[in-house]
Amino acid sequence: MKNIYEDERIVMTLDAGGTNFVFSALQRGEEIIQPITLPSNSDDLERCLKTIIKGFDQVKAQLNGRQPEAISFAFPGPADYKNGIIGDLVNLPAFRGGVALGPMLEEIFEIPTLINNDGDLFAYGEAVAGMLPFINESLAAAGISRTYKNLIGITLGTGFGGGIVVNNQICLGDNSAAGEIWLTRNYIKPKTVVEESVSIRAIQRVYTEQSGTTELISPREIYKIASGEKEGDKQAAINAFEEMAIAVAESLANALALIDGPIVIGGGIAGASKYIVPKIIEHLSGCIYNLENEGMPRAISKVFNIDDPAQLNAFTADSEYEVKVPFSTAKAKYNKEKRIAIGISKLGTSTSVCLGAYALALDYLDKKNLYKELV
Repeated sequence: MKNIYEDERIVMTLDAGGTNFVFSALQRGEEIIQPITLPSNSDDLERCLKTIIKGFDQVKAQLNGRQPEAISFAFPGPADYKNGIIGDLVNLPAFRGGVALGPMLEEIFEIPTLINNDGDLFAYGEAVAGMLPFINESLAAAGISRTYKNLIGITLGTGFGGGIVVNNQICLGDNSAAGEIWLTRNYIKPKTVVEESVSIRAIQRVYTEQSGTTELISPREIYKIASGEKEGDKQAAINAFEEMAIAVAESLANALALIDGPIVIGGGIAGASKYIVPKIIEHLSGCIYNLENEGMPRAISKVFNIDDPAQLNAFTADSEYEVKVPFSTAKAKYNKEKRIAIGISKLGTSTSVCLGAYALALDYLDKKNLYKELV
């Protein structure tokens, strides 16, 4: 794919929240207008849709005659993202029964419109301009020719979001339902979905249970208690983040067995990474057993925290060996150690989502134009 920071094409974007919609436009990977914020009017479908149209009209007006080539943004699910149809939403209650948002915008603005899940766009943004470039540039700087092309993106916040990139392409699945990691089984409470242990409410629940307090405080405050910056039950605060990390790790172990790619973490709770990432690695470095009680690695690949300089150096160290080709004088390269990187977003979650939406639109336009040339 072309470098998004050198691409002159303009893409209009939308950050769709339950209360406000924020509209903007990107060129060369940067915002080129002052973002426009409008109330979402989420309880009234007609007003909500007219707000979206109005927002993009105002964006076009700020472009001063320059023509956008696509619209691309994240919108809550459930949805049929490939066809631009929004399903029954919780945060935007007016959307019920299937709303053809994408086709509506394409008809009005006469440009392609791409709508996706924020977890998918987060992963794609990190693949295009964040984690994957950082990994590959670090390897190149160490003289290693190997490159990584796959990525698992997760977001830790109100809920547990996810996205998958395979061979540098976003993976949406046949039903626009790939990357739904929140629905995996909860290692801590096996009858429940993992999101019950990986969310803001989960951290609050564990802290109140273990500290004995009845006061409901934010994860940020719990982090301050864990770090000794605020009075409270320090061990209960640490335990709240570490229990969540174990639940995350088991879900990632299942994802790694299928995807085999680096992991990037975003979302507000990622700020507590010093309690989360080491516990994830500890779990992934542990064992799973067969019926004979024989242990085997929980993750096939060794996992490195590349936000730690020492682990980054170990990750980028040369692991290639030469082995003899049987019945020949030739030799072949043998990559003896399988390695996977894990780290926090290199861009920030919102920026990654925005750049993911922008890059996906450019990729779509490139392929659409290529197809036209071929036929």
